[in-house]
Amino acid sequence: MTRPDENKDKASFELSDEELKKIVAEADTGGRKPTGFTAQLLLMVALAWSLFQLWIASPLPFSLGVFVFNDTESRAIHLAFAIFLAFAAYPALKRSPRDYVPVQDWVLAAVGAFCAAYLFLFYKELAERPGTPTDMDLAAAVVGMLLLLEAARRALGLPMVILAAVFLVYIFFGPYMPEVIAHRGASLAKGMSHMWLTTEGVFGVAVGVSTSFIFLFVLFGALLETAGAGAYFIKSAIALLGHMRGGPAKAAVVASASTGLISGSSIANVVTTGTFTIPLMKSVGYRADKAAAVEVASSVNGQIMPPVMGAAAFLMVEYVGITYVQVMKHAILPALISYIALYYIVHLEALKMNLQGLPRREPLPWQRAMISTTLTVSGLVILSAIIYWGFGWLKTVFGESTFIVIGLLMLGAYVGLVRYAANFPELHMEKPDEKMEYLPEIAPTLKAGLHFLLPVAALIWNLMVEQLSPALSAFWATLFLMFILVTQRPLFALFRRTGDIGAATKQGFSDLFSGLVTGARNMIGIAIATATAGVIVGTVTLTGIGLAMTELVEVLSGGNLMIMLILVAVICLVLGMGLPTTANYIVVSTLMAPVIVELGAQTGLLVPLIAVHMFVFYFGLMADVTPPVGLASYAAAGIAKSEPMLTGLTAFSYSARTAILPFMFIFNTQLLLIGIDSIFQLILTIVTATIASMMFAAATQGYFITKSRLHESALLLLVTFTLFRPGFWMDMMYPPYEEIPPTELTRLVEEAPRNGNLRVWVEGMNLEGQDISKGVLLPLGEKANARERLGAMGLTVMALGDQVQVAAVRFGSQAEKLGLEQGFAITTIEIPSGERPAKEWMFIPAFALLALVWAMQKPRQRRKEAERAQA
Repeated sequence: MTRPDENKDKASFELSDEELKKIVAEADTGGRKPTGFTAQLLLMVALAWSLFQLWIASPLPFSLGVFVFNDTESRAIHLAFAIFLAFAAYPALKRSPRDYVPVQDWVLAAVGAFCAAYLFLFYKELAERPGTPTDMDLAAAVVGMLLLLEAARRALGLPMVILAAVFLVYIFFGPYMPEVIAHRGASLAKGMSHMWLTTEGVFGVAVGVSTSFIFLFVLFGALLETAGAGAYFIKSAIALLGHMRGGPAKAAVVASASTGLISGSSIANVVTTGTFTIPLMKSVGYRADKAAAVEVASSVNGQIMPPVMGAAAFLMVEYVGITYVQVMKHAILPALISYIALYYIVHLEALKMNLQGLPRREPLPWQRAMISTTLTVSGLVILSAIIYWGFGWLKTVFGESTFIVIGLLMLGAYVGLVRYAANFPELHMEKPDEKMEYLPEIAPTLKAGLHFLLPVAALIWNLMVEQLSPALSAFWATLFLMFILVTQRPLFALFRRTGDIGAATKQGFSDLFSGLVTGARNMIGIAIATATAGVIVGTVTLTGIGLAMTELVEVLSGGNLMIMLILVAVICLVLGMGLPTTANYIVVSTLMAPVIVELGAQTGLLVPLIAVHMFVFYFGLMADVTPPVGLASYAAAGIAKSEPMLTGLTAFSYSARTAILPFMFIFNTQLLLIGIDSIFQLILTIVTATIASMMFAAATQGYFITKSRLHESALLLLVTFTLFRPGFWMDMMYPPYEEIPPTELTRLVEEAPRNGNLRVWVEGMNLEGQDISKGVLLPLGEKANARERLGAMGLTVMALGDQVQVAAVRFGSQAEKLGLEQGFAITTIEIPSGERPAKEWMFIPAFALLALVWAMQKPRQRRKEAERAQA
């Protein structure tokens, strides 16, 4: 029986629906809800921001020759909107008014917007006097920086501000720092000019990416959510999976993965899916903190899910120097593995507690359920295949007219799918306090929102087939989605014959307005975060602290590779605490990615740059679930009526499966789909990596087919390690590489496969006068002659007898990012050893070991089932 004081404790953790909305608002869109003229003004400013971003992303400015903005001007206007809305939408303090905007906030908003737009307003004057700021320039820079930090405090909290302030202090007090990180320091004029009046600091790459890419994808997600796609994803997941053991928890994982595709916020993801799934999880027997932790873990995982990846995908394009499609390709497998492992953890929890799923209104034979699901899912696959291959064929036939033909086909598909969906009831989300007695039916639920997949199909088509830029792809997909928002209600009214088409059209325009405003308000925190993170990036370029960080980690690790990676992981966790995803990635990639590249190169760990950036990104994200700062845990605990700290700790234990992945793909880049030569190898990599992550989950949960003993968990960890990194054991028996003289460079570069890599060792003296000896992994792009392939990465080499020297390195190229400098000598080339058996042979003993664990546990499972049957 529950004690009265326990009920009182639970009630104290419970958050009402309004309080949950307030958490999301204060974290994502701003906690103020003014009325009257002020509310209208904020709506109009947010709408103007969305329309401005759509304008600069479209081809219209160049076609019409009006309102054409260069990158720097666009960034300045983008940040001006963000700062204005930050001061207007986010209250200064907890006790500040929520129902109106005080006069001082209007003043701060106007001054902040002016300082941010300074580069746009005085662009010509600043271009004529670079490096010689006037008093007015410095005043705008200093005031702008202070107001940016205040906007960051309101929108993002103190951690981001403290981090930026520490780096600003470091710039001006460099000579007084400890010797290992000391530098000459900078004057106020030099420091603030670098930070505010150039594109090296606040208005750098991060804000550029926020302006060009991130806004459009966040707007796309907001419009999709407004259209009703979020409810469709959640209901579909519940209908498909709710009947299984612990079904609502499995549905929460899948629903969060689906909404994570379009959402840039883990907190919004928790509240959107959690208000529905957490009560359902509790209703089938999950403990409150475990139900909340499942939702937190799956929502935070949404940040590693392509195509948006919490907006970090677009930053990776700039920082790593590869295309957006390549980033998605490298990120997809670890994200899916992580979700499958969480799904398996949920299944293990259900087995431990003998939990069942929710009943269907009419019991569905498993054969019919399987057929219904398979037909619906395969229908989507077939539709996608027709779009992909059919459009490719049309492109060849119609040439320049393909765009119009595809547009008409998409329009026809949209009207047809809405006509089809009109035969089924409209999807509505139950209120959190409503108990779900029966699951929604599979077929009607899945068929009621098929038209929501068309804008996603349009986006993927633009990116992967048309190969448009991410910005232009998102623009056309968003335009299509805006059309759907306006027309879906009147079309449903027409096909269902349910009433006034005029009123439905008016509601459609209202939905569009709401979606555009929501998209802009969702961007406030992200834009402020990227600008504030620009302070850290600017500090690195101005002071060279990146080299100091490398030396510090090298000293602490003593040159040991694993200790170095663990240290970097811990530093990323600490740096990431309290930071939103975008700022988090900018900070950890700027400070810690070069550390892995440089120290790894000295010890023979040569990995593609994308693997290094994914490593630091994953550990920065782990800070989102790490108590005590994980806001997502607090929101989920409020829904579940559980203790927030316990929820955070449980979510962190569930997220351990995500923490092991970065270590694995640093040593085995096949997990990022790098170096895979055949379909068989691709399938083998996917299957073994998935099994490995599930076995890691089983080992850490202490349960496989029954409760595991300590030695069985240890064996499962050994299986996990072998499946994830089979090369470790093979390297002990056979040398992995054979050395080739540098004179063979031209031949090897030309023979290397498309998008292959070549391991080379270089020696020489760098610009700082230090002797360098390290390995480098040269990324070779499309097939061409040696000069062209090396030139594409910014490298020119010259043969001198039996030596090969670096003749030139292009500024800003991949070769420069790898740390190559003019005058370095290529001493050795390493190619995979021809005598070494394939590392995949190690999978055989791993699976034999797994079979042994299964054989040891099977008798105990049978006894347990017999005892349960007798009871």
